[in-house]
Amino acid sequence: MTKRPLIGLGLALSLCFVATGCAVPKGAGQAKQILKGAEEETADFAVYPITRDSVARVSKWPGSKSGPAIAGWITRSRGPAGNLIEPGDKLDLTIWETGDSSLLAPPGQKVVPLPGVTVQPDGTIFLPYADKVYVANMTPDEARIAVQGKLEPIAPAAQVLVAHTPGRKSTVDLVSGVPQPGTFPLPDRDFTILALLAQGGGIPQNMENPQVRLQRGGKLYGISAEKLLKDPSLDTTLRGGDKVYVESDKRYFLALGASSREAPVPFPRDKVSAIEAVSLIGGLNDMRADPKGILVLRDYPSKAVRADGSGPSKQRMVFVIDLTSADGLFSAGEFYIQDKDLVIVAESPLNATASILGMIAPVVSITRNAQVISTN
Repeated sequence: MTKRPLIGLGLALSLCFVATGCAVPKGAGQAKQILKGAEEETADFAVYPITRDSVARVSKWPGSKSGPAIAGWITRSRGPAGNLIEPGDKLDLTIWETGDSSLLAPPGQKVVPLPGVTVQPDGTIFLPYADKVYVANMTPDEARIAVQGKLEPIAPAAQVLVAHTPGRKSTVDLVSGVPQPGTFPLPDRDFTILALLAQGGGIPQNMENPQVRLQRGGKLYGISAEKLLKDPSLDTTLRGGDKVYVESDKRYFLALGASSREAPVPFPRDKVSAIEAVSLIGGLNDMRADPKGILVLRDYPSKAVRADGSGPSKQRMVFVIDLTSADGLFSAGEFYIQDKDLVIVAESPLNATASILGMIAPVVSITRNAQVISTN
């Protein structure tokens, strides 16, 4: 066997590997492959590089809406220290009469118990011989004075004691997400949401970025526990009928490509920047990742699309981040990931080249060995 056929065989095998180099196993495409066709007029997505100038504009764009509609949060408003009587509450009345005769008490008795008197929807209670007495929005002591005043014309020497049992409009429900959920009476009208959570055993430590939810008047309000605990002005004063629950943050972003983690990643805090997202997915793979090709794919609602730059130019947007420059690194720290974003670390073009050369090297070695054998 001559040298020329062996050399020809080696070159043929090498060319074969080069021709099939695109089949080299990898976790994601290169940036140019993913963004291919973006420059065409018919493209259904747009590419937007993240820089110092552009990140400020993007931060003002409408958000990519997902999940239930949450109407912000209600700030703290101090209520009265005492409890107030509401319709549906029950009052236990005890009336003492010290006179010689009584309209209320049987002969020989001075004490008249009237247990379980329900406050009517109009805020009144009924008293024998005295008709209705308005007691709603009063403290138990104020209601005692009102009842005693109503009885004065028929029982001038009467003394009244009022015991208050809250009804549904004077209780709040701690539904779930705490060790001890249940229905809790309002001890006063300055009872706050943090005090309620404390009665329920507190927020479990194993929750991922716990979120506090408040249902009131047909609306859902929400805030993170971290923010609630840090700002006393957000410790909302509760009202009767409120429903409160705690849940883990349901937001997540998807990680793919040349990183240490390819999976849904939950939000560990309210805001996660792009640079933090890279850290959460284990950083970039040194052998495969393209630090110039960090891509964030986001789907906006159609009503968010704008032609004047005040919003995305198309529903589907691809944000490109370059981590090889100071501007790119700073901008990545100011660009915030949104719920259900897709974060892709593109494959480096050098990775495919290195893989192809790595496959060609054994072929060249085989060819050289064959040449030595043929020479001998």
